[in-house]
Amino acid sequence: MFRTLFARIAVAGALFAAGAAQAASCPVHYLDGRPPEIRNAKLATATRELCYGVFGVMHSGVTRTPLWSAEYLRADNLERAEGLDRDNAFHAESRLPPSQRAELSDYSRSGFDRGHLAPNGDMPDRRTQRESFSLANMVPQNGEHNRHIWAPIEGAVRKMAKKEGELYVITGPAFLGTSLRKVGNVLVPSHLYKVVYSPRQKAAAAWFIENRGDAPIHVIPVAELERIVGIELLPSLSRQDKERMLRLPKIKQRRNNRS
Repeated sequence: MFRTLFARIAVAGALFAAGAAQAASCPVHYLDGRPPEIRNAKLATATRELCYGVFGVMHSGVTRTPLWSAEYLRADNLERAEGLDRDNAFHAESRLPPSQRAELSDYSRSGFDRGHLAPNGDMPDRRTQRESFSLANMVPQNGEHNRHIWAPIEGAVRKMAKKEGELYVITGPAFLGTSLRKVGNVLVPSHLYKVVYSPRQKAAAAWFIENRGDAPIHVIPVAELERIVGIELLPSLSRQDKERMLRLPKIKQRRNNRS
């Protein structure tokens, strides 16, 4: 299914060139100002970078989801975020053409959550909070996974950022296998990942988890994740750097989850 979907867009080369030209438009969100680099040509079709106040996404017009979100996560912004209540202002992204974007109707009665990549809990003010509720920052996510696996991971990253002072975080979906499904026009990811890089420790690691409620939590080197997803997520680091494992907080899983 995934192969067929990407084959439908005949202008892949031109669109990829346009996407690449925009790649450095919001460098503050990326380690050393360098955004991830797409190595799997199928993923490069109809991509568009969108910059927001404290995060950026690379959006795919084929999956109608982000391919990643990127955050330069600072302790001072997280302190400001703690006083905000959740807005829940989900909305379609007006900067994307209707033929390539998700709509609220795609998720309606789908059985999937609208899962944030850049979390609402990281947003330091009302403007950035509203930006985080753009559907360009969402993927269809199993509800149990979202609440009982992903939310604890997001909380652990915030706690870690407060301790470290700053982190670079890249969050994204993976579309693996031949039995992918869609909700409306939006492709459902098979897995989700979150990469964390600590400038203080000069090390990184990633969580990589299947998109189901009872999925085991895997912590893997960034180099391995890059091979799996076909994206060079931290291109300014050497392969040796990407093999060096940052110690990530242990996530306590709820037993006997049901997806």
